[in-house]
Amino acid sequence: MTDRIARLRIELLHLEPCIWRELEVSLTTNLRALHEVIQAVMPWENTHLYQFSIDDRVYGEPDPEDAVWGRKIYQAKGMRLGTLIDRGITEIHYTYDFGDDWQHRVLVEHVGAADPDIDYPLFVAGERTAPPEDVGGPPGFLDFVEAIANRRHPQHKEMVRWYGGPFNPVDFGEAEIAARVRKLAAKRKIALDAFARSRQILQQ
Repeated sequence: MTDRIARLRIELLHLEPCIWRELEVSLTTNLRALHEVIQAVMPWENTHLYQFSIDDRVYGEPDPEDAVWGRKIYQAKGMRLGTLIDRGITEIHYTYDFGDDWQHRVLVEHVGAADPDIDYPLFVAGERTAPPEDVGGPPGFLDFVEAIANRRHPQHKEMVRWYGGPFNPVDFGEAEIAARVRKLAAKRKIALDAFARSRQILQQ
């Protein structure tokens, strides 16, 4: 599993044209780490709760209050992507911010050998700018885009002020997103190197 990677396509649902990203991640990646990668590539600001829905199970950050509501949440960090793929899972549903309810489809496009010269995760491609946080879900985002694109719209100035400037729906900041993912890859490499050194010490 350490020498295999998956190419994933992440699509933000309920919006047209489609907002999507492609990336490559190690099969050792757990769902909490995958959450961090999705936050980096959209990008979101990681200020809200999240969950992964896979078959009849939900993975996220368990809370004692879950039992009160009759919910069973499994630890996201306890499930690896490779384990799911080995079970035949090729599509995962990811929800971020239960208020705005941003729903994503995570598709496993390809599984192959990792390149030893590449640090994963790796940003590959994408299209269109993700919505700003707290804009009100897909309906709120559509209203936001309409208002901010039309200088004559009665809420234009308010939206520009709220967003902090103009909004470009096409230029999604590819270079910045790639840099964010490289930071995650560097962090992962440091952790892997530290783990390898600890194993060497134990074997001495």
